Amino acid sequence: MTLGMSLSTFTLVHVGLSLIGILTGFIVIFGMFAAKRMGGITTFFLLTTALTSVSGFGFPDAHITPGIIIGIISLVALLIAIIARYVGQLHGASRWIYVVTAVLAQYFNVFVLAVQGFLKIPALHSMAPTGTETPFKIAQGIVLLIFIVLGVYAVKKFHPGDERAA
Repeated sequence: MTLGMSLSTFTLVHVGLSLIGILTGFIVIFGMFAAKRMGGITTFFLLTTALTSVSGFGFPDAHITPGIIIGIISLVALLIAIIARYVGQLHGASRWIYVVTAVLAQYFNVFVLAVQGFLKIPALHSMAPTGTETPFKIAQGIVLLIFIVLGVYAVKKFHPGDERAA
């Protein structure tokens, strides 16, 4: 039992938060391309993504897993993004720092989604049962390249002006 929930219920909550974080993260990134602050949806993205990482620590495990390490790094990126967005209010360097760290947090969400896909979807799992095979590496390489392109484009395009952060 985790937080008063069965493990299966806790897993559903965790996956739900993750999928909401991924969906809202893409909305926020595409908003960056149009130089839009995306006020409430950005807050929702940052919150659900942070809750995804925090809830990931709630799964029973006797040792530190790669998922835990990614969760810690993601939380650091999210903290920096939150500070840049809400304290720095996207002025000066805080603008690009926010973009880079927000996109990085989204990358970690999608990276874990791809890992889980190879673990849980039979067709993918059969191609890469240990996660060290070429199809897995290609998929993760493509995800990384996509996020590098998204991040560079977002940094170039996200200039929301001088109005206060929403």
